[in-house]
Amino acid sequence: MPFGLKDRSIIVTGAVLGRASTAQDLVGVACFLASPASDFMTGQSLLVDGGMVFV
Repeated sequence: MPFGLKDRSIIVTGAVLGRASTAQDLVGVACFLASPASDFMTGQSLLVDGGMVFV
């Protein structure tokens, strides 16, 4: 079943930030993981979900 506008609106209304994510929301995390600043990280999961884990 394809993901429709109704499904998207349900997710957005349940999001802590009140909006859907965009590709721009992931840029900071991707740059961090690609940089030397993340060299000492091992076995971590970074959630970039706009607070959906709290819902």
